[in-house]
Amino acid sequence: MIQIDGNRLNASLQELARIGATPGGGVTRLTLSDEDKAARDLLARWMTAAGLEVRIDDFGNMSGIRPGTEDAPPVYLGSHIDTVVRGGRYDGALGVMGGLEVIRTLNDHNVQTRLPVSIVNWTNEEGVRFEPATLCSGAIAGAFTRDYVYGIRDRHGYVFREELERIGYLGDESNRPLPASAYLELHIEQGPVLEAAGKPVGVVGGIVGIIWSEVVVTGQSDHAGPSPMPLRKDALMAASTMIASIEKLALDRDDVAVATVGRIRVEPDTINTIPGKAVFSVDFRHPDGETIEALSTDLNRLGESIGRARGVDITVERIWTSTPTPFDPTVVDAIRIACQRLDLPYEEFWSGAGHDAKHLADLVPSGMIFVRSEAGVSHAEIEHSTSEDITAGGNVLLHTALQLAG
Repeated sequence: MIQIDGNRLNASLQELARIGATPGGGVTRLTLSDEDKAARDLLARWMTAAGLEVRIDDFGNMSGIRPGTEDAPPVYLGSHIDTVVRGGRYDGALGVMGGLEVIRTLNDHNVQTRLPVSIVNWTNEEGVRFEPATLCSGAIAGAFTRDYVYGIRDRHGYVFREELERIGYLGDESNRPLPASAYLELHIEQGPVLEAAGKPVGVVGGIVGIIWSEVVVTGQSDHAGPSPMPLRKDALMAASTMIASIEKLALDRDDVAVATVGRIRVEPDTINTIPGKAVFSVDFRHPDGETIEALSTDLNRLGESIGRARGVDITVERIWTSTPTPFDPTVVDAIRIACQRLDLPYEEFWSGAGHDAKHLADLVPSGMIFVRSEAGVSHAEIEHSTSEDITAGGNVLLHTALQLAG
């Protein structure tokens, strides 16, 4: 049975990880940064060496097609190579390098598929520098307009389009990686399910819904000494009360709902001044659409209640919504069959993290393959998956692609 070269795949991951490497063993490679450019340049060289013509679209998405015997839409394999700050070596990169390894393996064994097979690197999956996440796969799927994407600014005021042009990856609309016959994304799990089950790979049934909101608490700044406690309008204390209650919203809902406050900013941010303003993020996730909407409604009610009790103004603005997305049953079954043919034990479950596959699933039959993450850790420098598990995932990707591409 044909197999990928696991050593080559793991070596490619480690070489890519040198670009943006951090002292703690991770990677910082933010979208459209100099590090992102260097990683893209390396990927382009690898794609060219594998016989692919590198195509860059108007959002900087990179793709390359290996022809099939039929002139038909390709089976796309991909993910992203941008990272979070002090992120890991495998998040996103595994899907792109895994797709490249499939192409290399088909070349090594002179395998001719009926449908073309292509790889794709999506721009700005993480959404760390330019919010929201999965920005440019979303743009391809029609979730965001080009003007909207081009006009987004990072926290330092740099504009997306200008940065895309600066690094030399502003391409042409005609190079967009669609249409497609199917889309497959290989990814580390970023959670503890596979490790707990003792299985190397996962068959992903879909992606949970996600709602991001920004909460702004406006009180009154004042001197920390002369201001009596009962008369204060402390924005941070109100925000703290709300944050503690947000955790309870998820815990009280069911065993699946999750809520996260990952970012907070306080003004004026001095030691001897009562905070007059606090701004924080809220991230809700759940596989059921009605439930996640109910959580968002609960958040608004919570803000109204705490605002009245604390004498402050609290506003809640939803800044991003990603609806729950089940994957195509035919693609999911192809992944399942590939695991069985390879005699690999697998677990079936939904993804708790968002991925580019969510947007692709709105347009073409799509699916995801997960690889076990040690201790379930991701978005951290200690993120790790063993070379054996990575090789197993790469082989599942290969054999699923062969089924779908004929």
